[in-house]
Order: sequence, then structure tokens, then C-alpha cells
Amino acid sequence: MSGLSYRALERRARMAGDQLPASTLASALNRVSLPSDDVVAALVRACGGDPGLVREWVEARRALALPDEVVPVADRSGRPSAPPIGSEAAAPPAFDGSGTEEPGHPLDPPTGRPMVPRLLPPDLPLFVGRDDEVVRARRLLDRDATGPVTLLVTGPAGVGKTALAVRIGHLSVARFPDGQLYADLQGFGDEPAEPYTVLGTFLRALGVRGGAVPPDLTSRTHLYRTLLAQREMLIVLDNAASARQIGNLLPSGEGCATIVTSRTTVADLASRRLPLGVLDSAAGLALLREMLGRDRTVAEAEAARFIVRTCGGLPLAVWVAGARLAARPHWPLVRVARALADEQRRLDELAVGDVAVRASLELTYRGMGKPAHRALQMLSLLPGTDFAAWALAAMLDTSVSQAEAILDDLVEVHLLEIGPVGDTGIRYRVHDLVRLLGRERADQEITPRWRAAALDRLRGACLSLADRAATILAADFQVMSHEELVSWRLPTPEADRLTADPVVWFNDERRFLIAVVDQGLDDDVIAPAAGLATALTPFFQVGSHFDDWERLQGRALAVALSAGDRHSAGTLHRCLGELTTILDRYAEALDHFEQALRLTDDDPAYQASASAGLAYVHRLLGRYDTAVHHFEQAAELARTAGNVNCLVYATNGIGVIDLEQGRVEAAAERFEQCLRLSRSAGYRPGEAQALRCLGQSHRAVGAYPLAADCFRRAAAISEALGDRLSATHARCWLGDVLVRQGAHGEGRRLLARSLWTYREFGNVWGEAATLYALAEAQLAAGRPALAVRRAEAAVDLWRRVGSRTWLATGLDTLAEAHLRAGDVGTAARIRAEAVATRTGSDGAGHG
Repeated sequence: MSGLSYRALERRARMAGDQLPASTLASALNRVSLPSDDVVAALVRACGGDPGLVREWVEARRALALPDEVVPVADRSGRPSAPPIGSEAAAPPAFDGSGTEEPGHPLDPPTGRPMVPRLLPPDLPLFVGRDDEVVRARRLLDRDATGPVTLLVTGPAGVGKTALAVRIGHLSVARFPDGQLYADLQGFGDEPAEPYTVLGTFLRALGVRGGAVPPDLTSRTHLYRTLLAQREMLIVLDNAASARQIGNLLPSGEGCATIVTSRTTVADLASRRLPLGVLDSAAGLALLREMLGRDRTVAEAEAARFIVRTCGGLPLAVWVAGARLAARPHWPLVRVARALADEQRRLDELAVGDVAVRASLELTYRGMGKPAHRALQMLSLLPGTDFAAWALAAMLDTSVSQAEAILDDLVEVHLLEIGPVGDTGIRYRVHDLVRLLGRERADQEITPRWRAAALDRLRGACLSLADRAATILAADFQVMSHEELVSWRLPTPEADRLTADPVVWFNDERRFLIAVVDQGLDDDVIAPAAGLATALTPFFQVGSHFDDWERLQGRALAVALSAGDRHSAGTLHRCLGELTTILDRYAEALDHFEQALRLTDDDPAYQASASAGLAYVHRLLGRYDTAVHHFEQAAELARTAGNVNCLVYATNGIGVIDLEQGRVEAAAERFEQCLRLSRSAGYRPGEAQALRCLGQSHRAVGAYPLAADCFRRAAAISEALGDRLSATHARCWLGDVLVRQGAHGEGRRLLARSLWTYREFGNVWGEAATLYALAEAQLAAGRPALAVRRAEAAVDLWRRVGSRTWLATGLDTLAEAHLRAGDVGTAARIRAEAVATRTGSDGAGHG
């Protein structure tokens, strides 16, 4: 060691007649390859060495050099290519001072053999599930462009970008006869590769002697592009972080192409793009089968499928799991499957040798800033499979626009992926393994108090949006408000934008909202979770999501009862009473409504809605006196609470009882009153119901054109609300009156469609009413035998439901059908049964 600085050595070299810039000296001494002869000689002289010592150092340097260290570079004619004017390689070679040796030109080939660089890593023997991507990539690399082609392969960590690039490179040898260059840019590592260093490696691979490699980035870039200008070469730049890291490495020759792989989208890179997603289940199983053998995977097929599913189709994860099993042929697959089932251990299990899924994901994670870290930690706490930006805004207590900016950053590096694009905007997904990494970081960096506050804000946002959407929809006669449970809400303009179309919003968010309720119940946050479950009732009803409705609210009810939360239990009983009424389970419905009345005795609004629901069931069961009592009680409570919707519902119920008892004029007056109130309050479902009932009034007196008009308007309103079941009620009776008007074909088609819809929803009452109407239609068409079959089916259903008035009506039609078929005895017997049934009860009906 001389103890001299680079600057001091530069001055001494100049005094000795040498040119040894400090930058050149630093570059030469800090790379892994040997410095050139002339640099060694100049350095020894600058340190005070005599000519003999200079010769010893140069000879020592040559002894260390490999025989084929320097490779030739030839143009298309086979002549050596000249370096660019002004580069270090264009300067005359330095002498060692001895006067006896003169090295040749730094680009002269020492052997005379042209060298074709083949720097690609070996092709992987296991490569499955990417046939389409390989075909597409090779097509994109075809020489059909006017300039060099750049193909960007993007995707999350571990998805197989490098494997795909290497495979394409090996398949494209004939397309690129002058060879391939490859560099791992380590874009997300602690020490990303610098273009300056990579260019040095590429230039030496292209045959440039060490001393001829330019000392600055610009000159290296010029020399690199000049050497590639007349060549057909493939350059693979693996694991790039940004366009800055890539720019100087892109060739300009038309015969060249570049494949860039990156975990980011590299938006500012002009390129053709090939996004790479995770493997589907079939491809994942194929990869595991290639690693373990068909017999082993078939013998434990379920465990194999579970491993692939738990790895989320991420090729690196499947490969690691397969590698562990391949190295241990005595292990059953179920052993690894059981280990992966434990979320706390999953990332630890996905490691073999020095390859670990966690390490791969962490490289990307560490490259992000603190806002992105906190966002990913919050997202790991979200339930469900996908989410919208407003959910993250609530978790972070920030604006939606700021949340979207952070989400874009996470999408950029493939820690998030774009999920289904709903009608209300973009939705996002987190891969399960990324979620686990985020949860690990959340457990380490987020306090339980902070976590609880974030989830509380999320539930508040869900509840406020659901209440707002339900108010706009106005589909329920119980106007719900959970203001006291809302701890956080979006700004009004943003909330208005999201819920402008309530049904569209709910369809986008249904699974997420249900998952939020389930998560709250799991965490014993009962009141907000139960409040959100009840707030979803009108959407469950309009969309006929009866399974979701029953499971979610049934679970919430059990939790609320167990915790002694009377109010939550009462509101849930009331909502489940609505559901069981729709499903014709009247005994359960009565119990739910009675329990709701008992548990909400301090809340007039819920008392009103529970009384109205109870009255409706009693009406269906033919208990008119009891029904009228509860409807009147509900109407009074609704006036007290200012609930116009419930008032309309109760008044309409009394009108239906009037209609079914023959008081058509009084019924029509009540229906007109309900229509006016509904329109004044903007209660669209109430308007549709009033029109249906007015249609029934007109039908009862034979005013079929007026009835048909009412049914059409009612169906249109319900259809616009997305309420298929209510629309079907209107269409069923429209089909009936069309038949009565003589439009038999159109009427029967409407009735047939209604029948299938009722059966789809499991609505027994509607099915019975439609079968009755079809029986009437067959009688009108002169087909008594078909009418008998339809009427018998309707009668059987009304017996099951327990509606005596409509059972009697069905029996009348059945008797008439037998009479017209010539079976007088059977007709008389059935007619007697109808009379006995009618006198045994004061009737029931269907609105």
C-alpha cells in the first residue's frame, strides 16, 4: 500500500508522463476483473517503482489473466469493430516503460476465434403452466418492428418472471444468432446493480479488453450500443426496479431485443408488456406432479390440491413445498399440507435451502415507504377477498384519494393486484401470502388499541354507507338508522357518489359487507356487527339473497342473545320475521315478530314494524280480526314515530283484508291513500304494492284493462328497484287478467315465467297463486283436464301453507274443472269441501 490518495497518485503519474485519472484508477481497483497492463504499469511508476519493478508487476498481472479473458468483437464482415471516437479505447496503448514490449490494440482478438456470448442461466427443467405466455412472448419478440423490441414481463415476487424470461431466451437461440446477454439487476435487493457496472460486464463479454472499457457511463453506453448496432442479440435484464436502472442497458440495433422482468409496472418504460399471474389449480398441480411423480400426487390427491390452493398458485411457493417433499420421499404430502394450514407457520414452512418465499416478498416490502407499509398492515386485517379504496381510507383515517394513491403504489410493485372492476369502481385483492407477511408486520408494529380503532372505523364506514344506501332505496317499511353506532364516515360527496345507485353499490360490496359482519361477531363487537347485519335487510330482500340473509342474521341473533344484548336481538328477530314470512314459514315468522315486540318495547319505531309484520302473517293465516288489531296498532305507532313507510304498509294490509272480505270499494280507497302517501314520501316499494293491490281491486270487479295497467306499472317499479320477487307478484296477476281479457297465449307465458321464478326463490305462496291462475287460464282455453292438474297442485300447496280462504278459492276452480271434464260426482264433493273450508275461517290473501 502506498498510503497515497487517488489524487496524489494521479499527480505523480502525470509527473512520470502517464495519464492516470483518479476516476479511472478508482474504477480499475474496485471491480472484480484485473486492471489492464497499462494501468498496472502507470500505477507502479506513480508509486516510485523502477522499470524492473514495473515489468515484474505487469508480468504478474499477465500470469493471473485467463488465456481467453479477452474475446473478440466482430462486425457482420468478420472484421473487428472499432470503438467510438473519443472513448478511452480509441487512445493509443500505453507502454510499460521498458522500451521492449508494445501491447496490441485492446480490441484485437488474441485467438482469432469469434466469441458468441451465452450469459443466460441454465433453463429450468421444471416449467409448466406458461405455454400461452411463451407463445405470446415469442410472437412479441418476432422481428416485425422498425426498431429494437423491448418486452416487459411483470408480476409479483415468486410468480416465475425469471423462469419465463430464461425459457424464452433458450427457445430463441435461432432468432438471436449473435448470442444473449443476461444480468440480474437485483432491483429490490440491498445493493441494486448499477448500469455502469453492468455495462462493464456486458462489454467484456462482447470482447472488449479490460483496459479498453471506458471509465464513464456515457462512453460505456456509446460503446455498448455501437458494438450491438449490427448484431442480432437478446438482452435479458432480470429483476429491474425502475426505468432509470434499465435505460442505459437498452440496445439501439434493429436486430436486438430486450426482455425486462420487474416486480413493478415500470410505467415510464416504452415496451411491449406481458403481465404474469399466478398459476391456476391445474397448472399448480402439474408443477407439483413433475417434482414428486404422478403416483405420489395421485395417492394423496386431496393433500396435493390443498398445498397448491394454500400457496395461492404462486409458483415459487409451490416449488418450495414440492422441493421439501422431493428431498424427503418418506414424508406423506399431508404432513406439509397440515403445516401449511397453520397461518402462523405458513411462511416459515415455505423455505428450502436458501430459497424462501418470505425473503422474496420482503425484498419488495422493504423497497416501499412507511405509508405503504402501514397500508399493507391494515389491509392484512381486512376480511373478505377483495375491497374498494374507501375501506382502506377508513382503516387509515384518511381520504379516499389518498388511499387510492397508496393502493396504486402497492399495485405498482405487485403487492396488490387489481381485482374485479365493479360498477362503483376498482376493487383490489391481496395474495394470501402477502396478507400473511402484512399480518406479521402488523402484529409487530401495531398495538391492539390501534388495531381495534382501525376496525371500528371500518365498521362505522360500512354502517353509514349501508344506512345511506338503504334510505335511498327505501325498500323496507322499517326506516333504519344506526347513527349511535357509527364512529367514522366518509365525507358526504364521496358517500353520495358511492351510493348513488344503492343496488349497484350493494352488489359490488355484498361479500365484503358480510365478511365485515362475520369478523365483528368473531371479535365480539356485537352491536355494530348486528347493526350492519340488520342494515343489509332491504338489500337481501330486493336481491332475493335469502341464504345470506338467514345465515348472517341467524348467527348474529345467536351471538346477541348469548351476550344479553336485548336491542340487537330484537331488531334481528324483526328482520328474520320478514325473511321467514317470505319463505312461507309462518310459525317461525310469528315467533320472530313476537320476540321482536318483547325485546324492543322501548323503541316505537321497531314496535311499529314488528306489529306490522306480525299482522301480515296473521292475515296470511286467515286470522283477520287479529291481523286488523296488529295493523291498527302498527299504524298508530308509525304515526308516533313519523315512519311513513310503516304507516303505508299497515294501511295497505287493512285494505287487503277489506278486499278479501268483499269490501272492494273500501279497499280501493285505502290503496289510493297508500299510493298518495308512498309517492309523497318517495317510498317506491310502497307505491308498487299499492298499485298491485289497486290492480286486484279492479280485477275483482272485472275492470281488467285498469287492472292490467296497474300491474304493469307495479312490475316496472319493482324491476327498476331490482326486486324480482315483487315484480313477479305483479306479472303473475297481469298474466291472470290478460287471460281473462282473451290474450291467452301472452297470459300463459307470463304465468309460466312467474311459476319458474317462484320455484327458484322457494316462494310457496306465489307458486300456489300462479298454479291457480294457470288453472283458470286452461279453463278459459277449454282444456279442463289440464286445469284439473294445475288446480290440484295449487290446492295441495295452499293446504300446506294453511290459507283457508285461498284454499277454498282453489277448490272452487278444481270443482269447476272436474265439472267441465264431465266428472260431476267429484265436482260436487270438492264443491262441498270448499264451502266447509270457507265457513270455517274468515279467509286469507296474497298481495
